[in-house]
Parts: sequence; C-alpha cells; structure tokens
Amino acid sequence: MTLEDKNFFMRLALLEAQKAFERGEIPVGALVVQENKILARGYNLTEALQDVTAHAEMIALSAAANTLNFKYLAGASIFVTLEPCLMCAGALAWSQVSALYFGAADEKRGFVRLGEGTVFPKKVKIEGGILAQECQDLLRTFFEKLRK
Repeated sequence: MTLEDKNFFMRLALLEAQKAFERGEIPVGALVVQENKILARGYNLTEALQDVTAHAEMIALSAAANTLNFKYLAGASIFVTLEPCLMCAGALAWSQVSALYFGAADEKRGFVRLGEGTVFPKKVKIEGGILAQECQDLLRTFFEKLRK
C-alpha cells in the first residue's frame, strides 16, 4: 500500500472521527479496507450507546464482519485515527486483520506501550503516525471544547 493510499484512507477515517466529534463523542474514526475497497466504517459511540466497548474499531469490525458474513478479516487493513487500546487491539488480533494503520499515538491507554509484541502475531503489519498531526488536532480541539 502506497503512502498516498494510506493518507487517503486515513483522511476518510478522519471524516468518521468528525462525525463522532459532532455527536459529542471522543473523535475517533475507523475504516476496514480490503483490496482498496472500504468494507466498513465506524466512529466512537460510547456515549450514544452507553457502552464502554463501542469504540470506533469495534463498530468497524462488527460492520465488516456483517458485510462479509464472516468473522475473520484476513487480508483486510484497518485505519484508525487513534492508536487502539488493548481491548480494540485484542479484537483486531482475533479478527485476523493483516494490517493496522493508526494516526495519533495514545500515550496513556494505547496498546503499543501496554502490550506491544504480545497482542498481534508478528505477521501483522503495524504502522502508526499516519496523518498524526491532523488526528491529534481533532482530539485536542474536542478536549479543549469539553473543558470550556
């Protein structure tokens, strides 16, 4: 996958994150992509659903499984605007995604600091920092607005 492809899909994930922002949710968006086609989209819905597991990644994974009518996503990539937490990383690993691309790092709850090397099989491609500044800016704006 080229840098242009990664940036394109991350920009679409940012549009999902913007939907979360507009609903008063922490602005995180996700896309599941296979063969350069979008299988599913998701954004945080934890407040709307009153469900702590309704993270963007979980919503997108469920939607992709429904689209394919199959729980495994081998050959698929997920793009998420914020580094996944351990719960989401575990679900992504169980789904057998082939690649994870994320934008902003999550220094407090991200899987890299808490569980890198123990969550995903070595064959899974993991790359962070894609449009990281844009992803971080949206999160920062959300939390600044929340604190006012």
